[in-house]
Amino acid sequence: YQRRVRDNLRKMLLNRVARLLSPSLCRSNHTVTLFPGDGIGPQISESVKEIFAAAEVPITWEEHEVYPILEKNGKTRIPQPAIDSIFKNKIGLKGPMRTAIGKGHVSLNLTIRRTFGLYANVRPAKTVPGVKTPYSEEGVDCIIMRENTEGEYSGIEHTVVPGVVQSVKLITREASRNVAEYAFKYAVDNGRSNIVALHKANIMKMSDGTFLEECRAVAEKYPQIKYREMYLDSACLKIVKDPSQFDVMVMPNLYGDIFSDLTAGLIGGLGLAPSGNMGKDGIAIYEAVHGTADDLTAQNKGNPTALLTSGLMMLRHMELKSQADKIEAAVLETLKERKFVTGDIGGTATNPQYTAEICRKIRAAS
Repeated sequence: YQRRVRDNLRKMLLNRVARLLSPSLCRSNHTVTLFPGDGIGPQISESVKEIFAAAEVPITWEEHEVYPILEKNGKTRIPQPAIDSIFKNKIGLKGPMRTAIGKGHVSLNLTIRRTFGLYANVRPAKTVPGVKTPYSEEGVDCIIMRENTEGEYSGIEHTVVPGVVQSVKLITREASRNVAEYAFKYAVDNGRSNIVALHKANIMKMSDGTFLEECRAVAEKYPQIKYREMYLDSACLKIVKDPSQFDVMVMPNLYGDIFSDLTAGLIGGLGLAPSGNMGKDGIAIYEAVHGTADDLTAQNKGNPTALLTSGLMMLRHMELKSQADKIEAAVLETLKERKFVTGDIGGTATNPQYTAEICRKIRAAS
């Protein structure tokens, strides 16, 4: 009798331990800040949440609405609860946010980068199976490292005299060194062997010249990485002719904004392009870099792939590789089959149909 009691107690304890260690009860291990954004932002954010739930990703979402608050000194900030959430959680996922053109408040994207010191923007461009482009056969696999806080996007503008406006390009050694350091470390950590610094120092000798000086100084610490420099316009020509000659590229802010959109075009568009913003003190915010696509919101046709693959970058950063791999396999299979893809990449599916198919594949593989 005593032996049976002991055996039953042991089974009960083992069952309780198993339950406590089960993935479904560990979902609150990580809290991630979510800024759904505007336009299709809330729609594609819901898709990401559904897909992550299907993969039993151990995440609790902390959602915050982000909008501009104009202070008395003329500066723009975002709501304090959103700021506190990022500083507490150290990691976030962000949907697209609307920015007025030629008027109104400072870009919310720029405000967020400045608020959290997000000095490096990482934009991978890799061929997606099933998405046909002129480069599908040879393949594209490169990384854009964009300085994220200054340059022409510093927002320093004024009228000199009526009819004449001046915009200041701000380049500092610190910001240039930060993004260069991150680019070289990323290359080493990810098995990349070649870095190209893009510039126009032949014209902007002091500003782009300072950027190059810092890149060269950092390159000396990494003799195992081949470093070279190239004019921005020349790089645009060469990557369109032969993407295989590029690996990791590092560049100032405006150049990175333009060049990363170009490389997104090589793989099928911004709807497929992931992005991550790396900051000081371990803060990282991942985002979809496409616009709000307001015209697609009511039609329920927003493509969540860019935000989803940005989320996969986030999961790997959080060392949740197995969940990221599981989701990625389902996404790639869905895109390759092309039965449930959205209109921006040649399909007819709605957002819910595309999302449901990825969830179905994840559950089937579990």
